Amino acid sequence: MEAVVKYAKGHGNVGLRDMPEPIPQDNQVVLEVSCCGICGTDLHVYHDTFKNYPPVILGHEFAGKVVELGKAVQGIAIDDTFSVLGAVAVTCGSCYYCQQGEFMFCANRRGMGHGVHGAFTRYAVARPDQLYAVPAGVSLEAAALVEPFAAAVHAVCDIARFKLGDIALVSGPGPIGLLVVKLLAAQGIQTLVVGTQEDALRLEKAKAYGAARVLALGEENFSEVIEEVTQGRGVDIAFEVAGAEGSVRNCMDALRPLGHYVQVGHFGQDLRVPWDHIAFRQLQISGSVGYTRATWSQTMNILEQGQVKIEDTITHRLPLQDWKKGFDLMEQKQAIKILLQA
Repeated sequence: MEAVVKYAKGHGNVGLRDMPEPIPQDNQVVLEVSCCGICGTDLHVYHDTFKNYPPVILGHEFAGKVVELGKAVQGIAIDDTFSVLGAVAVTCGSCYYCQQGEFMFCANRRGMGHGVHGAFTRYAVARPDQLYAVPAGVSLEAAALVEPFAAAVHAVCDIARFKLGDIALVSGPGPIGLLVVKLLAAQGIQTLVVGTQEDALRLEKAKAYGAARVLALGEENFSEVIEEVTQGRGVDIAFEVAGAEGSVRNCMDALRPLGHYVQVGHFGQDLRVPWDHIAFRQLQISGSVGYTRATWSQTMNILEQGQVKIEDTITHRLPLQDWKKGFDLMEQKQAIKILLQA
């Protein structure tokens, strides 16, 4: 089968390769991949700035239909459809964090698409505990986006602390940032979204998704906008989703005393930021990485209830052969979510 493969360490070294179709172990199923979203992690693997184990098939945001059952699998039928939790492809299951349901911190964890074979291909394997049934009325395209949506749900619903009447800042209108905007808007939170002039498309989407105000740095004065929107008090909560030093500084500058800072973006380097704000404004600082199993269940509930729609974040649907075009569109900020299909 044709697959997008990281075939060697180093920058690039990704291409279409012919790979053998997977054979399920006794406790696995084979899924025919409906579609798989391009994630920032895939770009990091391409640039070799995220740990990976080549040769490995990329892709981890996916849903599919069961086409083969391992001998020991029960309670699942051929043609059942699922969203797949690829992040737990390998965990020890016994460490403190696994026992607490916080598998993201298992030292032995490997996820699909970088640690084991992923879903930029036609068939993928997974265990039943990785499968979340697609609710009636939820499309397979939406089900493929449960993984990034769950990351946003974790940041907004598990980590963040806010109340109706608060003002939120989202810095970085990438795919996760825009999903954060959707969740805040669904809860009635007045939200300001800030990006760069390169983020024009994404800032327009932020407005469509419920942002009260958007700001492109360089076109308006950031401090003046914060002053105006908050009547000089500062925002109550800030989500840093860009993974950029200037974005951190803006978030900390914008927060009121006793405000809450939530770090969602990744940097890959050390930063110089105004840490005195933490003490002198007595800020609450929280990190948010990935999700938990409980978050995934909550995310499926949100989709089933239909109050937050995520299909409209899909801007491109491409054949697997156009994977590089998709990567380039993401790098150039000319897309939000791109789905690949074999």
